[in-house]
Amino acid sequence: MRHIRAVVAREFELVNELIVEQLHSDVAMVENVGHYIVDAGGKRLRPLLVLLSGAALGGCSEAHVRFAATVEFIHTATLLHDDVVDISALRRGRPTANAEFGNAPSVLVGDFLYTRAFQLMVQLEDMDILRHMADTTNTIAEGEVLQLMQAGNPQTTEAQYLDVITRKTAVLFAAGCYGAAALSGRDQATRELLQEFGLNLGIAFQMIDDVLDYDGDPEAMGKNVGDDLTEGKATLPLIHTLAEGEQAEQGLVRDAIAQKSAENIGAIVDAVRRCGALDYTRDQARRYYDNAVGCLSRLPENPGRQALADLADLALNRDR
Repeated sequence: MRHIRAVVAREFELVNELIVEQLHSDVAMVENVGHYIVDAGGKRLRPLLVLLSGAALGGCSEAHVRFAATVEFIHTATLLHDDVVDISALRRGRPTANAEFGNAPSVLVGDFLYTRAFQLMVQLEDMDILRHMADTTNTIAEGEVLQLMQAGNPQTTEAQYLDVITRKTAVLFAAGCYGAAALSGRDQATRELLQEFGLNLGIAFQMIDDVLDYDGDPEAMGKNVGDDLTEGKATLPLIHTLAEGEQAEQGLVRDAIAQKSAENIGAIVDAVRRCGALDYTRDQARRYYDNAVGCLSRLPENPGRQALADLADLALNRDR
């Protein structure tokens, strides 16, 4: 990740400074909760995508920095809301904001971050980006509701799973790349090309995230193996196990999803591995990765484009 960030090192530093600056509020609780989750770290993958997309299209401006911070605020707001809905207790290796401060402050500070993001966007004075991001945040909210509706449902199909992760995760990747192209003054075809890259990368990224829920190192990931199972989420490894596993394995997974229980997580992990569900999910992720890299081939060769390709490779082959 270090050599990827090096392509936009100064701009990346400016994004982090702007995030801290824009967390300022006269209400102490807002700053406390906001800094708590932002200071927890994370990959800053979404703002990095904005900056690298700008670099691939000729260079980053101050507007790209501002937009990158906007995207990170929207992402952080979704994390705060997600953890409340999922009753999560651990994120990035430490207690979630809702575990530390309570549900109500987490939801309300999430609202603050959403509105601060739109304040930053208005300053860009670009109606196309504002419209696009308004549509994106609306789609994310719909994805959250869809996921809630599917929680505890072992009949969830692969198509329904793909719909949820596209709305919840991939559209923000896509919007970041689209906005970067818009700020670079590129035509609609180029904006949509970068959007397609981001969408495919986001889908691949989430699929690998779902693999790591059953095949990752809890200490490295900062969350417990099987967390999604306790939330009743029928992710692709489980959906494939329900389709291809032995009858006893299918019953075990079906009951675990319906009861939102990780009580038999050891046996479920064994079943997921035995029937090839992790390899299947990785293969599906690679399909979307290939689509994403194919989009990049239509851009001119430069360090920004190469860094985007390296970032896509890292997203596919990461272990956390």
